[in-house]
Amino acid sequence: MTDFVRAQAGVLKRRLTESRRFIQVVAGPRQTGKTTLVRTVAASFGAPFHYASADEPTLRERAWIAEQWETARAMAREGGRRGAVLVLDEVQKVTGWSETVKRLWDEDTRAKRPLKVVVLGSAPLLIQRGLTESLAGRFEVLRLTHWLYAEMRDAFGFSLEQYLYYGGYPGAAPLIKEPARWVRYVVDSLIETTISRDVLLLTRVDKPALLRRLFEVGCHYSGQILSYTKMLGQLQDAGNATTLAHYLDLLAGAGMLAGLQKFAGRVVRSRGSIPKLQVLNTALMTSQSGMSFEEARANREFWGRLAESAVGAHLANAAASGTCEVFYWRERNREVDFVVRAGRTVTAIEVKSGRAREAQPGMDAFAAAFKPARMLLVGGGGIAIEEFLAKPVEHWVKGT
Repeated sequence: MTDFVRAQAGVLKRRLTESRRFIQVVAGPRQTGKTTLVRTVAASFGAPFHYASADEPTLRERAWIAEQWETARAMAREGGRRGAVLVLDEVQKVTGWSETVKRLWDEDTRAKRPLKVVVLGSAPLLIQRGLTESLAGRFEVLRLTHWLYAEMRDAFGFSLEQYLYYGGYPGAAPLIKEPARWVRYVVDSLIETTISRDVLLLTRVDKPALLRRLFEVGCHYSGQILSYTKMLGQLQDAGNATTLAHYLDLLAGAGMLAGLQKFAGRVVRSRGSIPKLQVLNTALMTSQSGMSFEEARANREFWGRLAESAVGAHLANAAASGTCEVFYWRERNREVDFVVRAGRTVTAIEVKSGRAREAQPGMDAFAAAFKPARMLLVGGGGIAIEEFLAKPVEHWVKGT
């Protein structure tokens, strides 16, 4: 385990050790170690545990949850005071899962059964919907994100250059010495599986081909501000901005592609802005680029976008875990790459990666308009990109 995963395991174990008060929810993108973490904690907990996964091509029915629950109840009876732990993986794939979990959980609460429950899901939007609709006041969430540079470095010996190209998928790390196999794994096992089984299978998408194409275009233009009108031109589809914004939300919820909003000081104004496209893992860019590691490294423009996207992904993953909010800012031809808001503290971040820019740096104009608490230059004589990626976002935006 990396330090981060070990820390998250410690949090989960501590919560399970406490009195039976909350369902533990572990959410995050595919292949970020959710199942490994939970099974490791459950196995070391000192009580019997039952693990079951709903990750099947066809959706399971609610009765499946009840069956797994009864198995765990029997284990809890045999476990005496130790009770038992029930782990339900990919639970969002069961239609109406949250209502069934609520009913069974409340039954156990009234009967004072010593059964602790952990549910996992790789579609955070769908998990959150079930939690807020049925399980209010009954759960705690532990969010996992894509692995950061420090984690891939410590676990697999990644250099900065390897991390920029191969990204933060731990399951793909052993394959980097076989480039063609690595690409196929990322495209088939991660990208296609996430879109087909975590997005299209579980959510109404009227234009699945448009969503897939939007993802491809978003990866190609990661780090760039692109209006919905220009996107539609690239997509060659007669869709509309509302549809694209909704599809971006779905892709962001699946841990793939986000549309950062323009910082305006007031959330109301930032909602309808032109988005800045941002992949949440640089492997999503490189696996579809057609360029080998050596070719990408020699392409200054592409490598610069890759470095900027890695910085953006570092920030966006922190936002996904609830650490902060991430925006961009642009006014006329002045631009700030990233604006991070953590509580009331605003931090402006400019990234110097060596690639050509259309817009001019906008730090001075942004500072005059919004008076940020701090302004950071990453790369280009400022904070080294490796140093920035090696430390948690809290270090940079909260001064901890």
